[in-house]
This record gives sequence, structure tokens and C-alpha cells, in this order.
Amino acid sequence: MRGLIVAMVLLVSACQPAYADVVPREALQYQRLLTRAAHAHWGLDAPIATLAAQVHQESAWRSDARSWAGAEGLAQFMPDTSDWFAELYPAYLGDRQPYNPSWALQALVLYDRWLYDRIHATHVCDRWAMTLASYNGGLGWILRDKRLASAKGADPLAWFDSVERFNAGRSAAAFRENRDYPRRILLRWSPLYERAGWGTGVCP
Repeated sequence: MRGLIVAMVLLVSACQPAYADVVPREALQYQRLLTRAAHAHWGLDAPIATLAAQVHQESAWRSDARSWAGAEGLAQFMPDTSDWFAELYPAYLGDRQPYNPSWALQALVLYDRWLYDRIHATHVCDRWAMTLASYNGGLGWILRDKRLASAKGADPLAWFDSVERFNAGRSAAAFRENRDYPRRILLRWSPLYERAGWGTGVCP
């Protein structure tokens, strides 16, 4: 009987949010930079907790991070993306500097804004999920997934349990990574930053 009770306690605790998780110490030195960039491109009601959660997922706040694929810095931009986006917004970004925290956070926030403005969804949480999936895997893929979802009778304006189920042609590994990306940011890391006082997120 005691063993059953212990097992039930462990099971219930495993279903609870990971309150033991804490905001990395490295994040605190960049909070002001991120807030300033977020307010510049999203206004005073910018979802700073969600943006912080994205940096957490991308680089764990390591400004010198470099992925096996070649993604660089806090925002983990690929070199080609850095070059293209810096040319698109020279007044804000100038030459690409992916390992410069100020440049990286400005670029991340601005790229999210650029993607968000090109995506349509019924609810802000779904729109942000599509924005984040686009950041991770490319806007073109998400637009194709939306068209496929619509063709199959699913709601192309809803991400969760709708568009996220459809793969317009990516490899299984790339598809899994892409679908995990917005869920980790919106449902795991964003609440962590909200509880730590970084402002609001985008999903209830």
C-alpha cells in the first residue's frame, strides 16, 4: 500500500510544472537589452517573457554559442540569414554581428516581428506558435503546412492540434524538431520567465 502511495505521489509530481527550473544567471545581464529591443519593435506591451523564452531555447543565453549546423550567438542565426536580414534592416542592424548580444537580441526581436506580420491566425497564441515555427524552420514551410492543413479539412488559422499535425515535406527529424520548438518556448520556458517577473507571455 505504501509503495502504491509513493508511486502515485511521484506520478502526480511528474505532471506538475517544473517550478524547480530557474532563469539562468546569464540571462539577467541581457534583460535590459532584450526589453529595450522588444519595446522598440513590439511596443510597451511586448511579450518579453516569450521573447526571453525563445533566447533560452535557442542558446541558453550563451552569446558565444555555435551550433553543429553553424548557427551563431544568442539568436542562433545562420550566417546567410544574418547577412540577408542585416541588409533588409541596415538602419537597425548595420553589418551582421551575431556574437554581439545587442545585435543578436535586436535581430531576434525584429525577425519575430517580420514573421509575425506575415502570418494569419485566429488567436495570438497560435499566431506566435506559427511565428516561432517559422523562425526555426522557415516561413515557406509553415505556409505550405497551412495550405496542406486546409486541403485536408483542418483549420489553417489554428496551430495547436491543427496545422502543427501536417508536414508538407520535411524529414521526420526536422519535423519533430520544428513542432517541439514552439511548444517548449510557449508552454515550458515562457511561464518560467513570467514567474520570474519578466512580464507577460502570449499564451494563457
